[in-house]
Amino acid sequence: MEVPGGQVFVRQWNMGRQNLAPIVLLHDSLGSVELWRGFPEALAQATGRTVWAYDRLGFGQSSPRHEQPSTAFILEEARLYFPAIAEQLKLDEYILFGHSVGGAMAICIAAHRPNRCRAVITEAAQAFVEERTLEGIRTAQTNFEDPAQFARLTRWHGGKARWVLEAWTGVWLSPAFRGWTLEVCLPRVRCPVLALHGDRDEYGSVAFPSRIVKGVQGPARMEVLQNCGHVPHREQEPLVLKLVEDFLQNIP
Repeated sequence: MEVPGGQVFVRQWNMGRQNLAPIVLLHDSLGSVELWRGFPEALAQATGRTVWAYDRLGFGQSSPRHEQPSTAFILEEARLYFPAIAEQLKLDEYILFGHSVGGAMAICIAAHRPNRCRAVITEAAQAFVEERTLEGIRTAQTNFEDPAQFARLTRWHGGKARWVLEAWTGVWLSPAFRGWTLEVCLPRVRCPVLALHGDRDEYGSVAFPSRIVKGVQGPARMEVLQNCGHVPHREQEPLVLKLVEDFLQNIP
C-alpha cells in the first residue's frame, strides 16, 4: 500500500461483523505485523471485529528508510502516514490499539481525526520521557550488541534491523527529544480511552497511563496489570483480551 515515501505492508483478520468499527493495531518501536504473533486473531475472535495491522515505513515488510526519523515522528504518523492508510483501506471509523510508542501514536491520531476514532486502547504507552524510559533503552542498546540478540531483530526486519534499532535509540536518547510529551494531543481526544500498563514495565511507570486518562476529554480509565512488564498482550493475553472486550462492548 502506497504512503508518502514508500509502501507499507498491511494485514487483515476479518470476523465478518461489518456493523462494528474495526480495530487498527499500531506496533512498538521494534515491532512489526508479525511480532503481534497470534494476538490479532485472538482479538478479532474476542471482539467480533475486523482487525488490521501495518508495518510502519522502515519496519517489517514495508519499504526501507535510510534517514533517521525526526523528533516529531509520532505526530508525523498521525498527520501523514495513518491518514493515507485509512483512506486506502476505506476506514471511515475505527478503534485504535497501540502498544508502547504505538499507543502514543494512537492518542495523536485520535486527536487529529476525532470524528473518525471511536475509541483508543493504549498499552504500555509513553506519555512523556521518563528516566526509566531512557534507562530501559540504554540497557536494550547494550543487549543488542550481542549478535544473538541482534539476530532476533533481523528475524522480523531483515536487512532493515540496524535502521530499526538506531531509529529507536537515536531519537529517544537524543537531547532534542527529552522534552517530548503528549500534552498537545491529550485534550483533543474525546472518545473513550482505556490505558493498560504493567506494574513492572521496564520502560515507564504508571505515571504514563495516569497522565493519559487525566488528560483526555472523553471517558477514560486506567488498568494496571499486576506482575506484568512492557508487553501485556503477550505476558497476560487472556486478561488483556477480557479488558478490551468489556471496554468495547457498548461501542458500535
